[in-house]
Amino acid sequence: MADPMTTSETSATTSEVPAFGWSAYAERVNGRFAMVGFAAVLLVEVISHDTFLHWAGLVP
Repeated sequence: MADPMTTSETSATTSEVPAFGWSAYAERVNGRFAMVGFAAVLLVEVISHDTFLHWAGLVP
């Protein structure tokens, strides 16, 4: 059985090893979450027929 502290596991979608800090893997994951958040904001605007800032109570 391999020691989990010495083996380097790669991501499920790439062959890169996830690293802390400014790495291509971190940027890819951050971009994906940003796209999901942007889609959620657009969905809120379409459903409520109001801007997100007004819907959230940030703009009167």
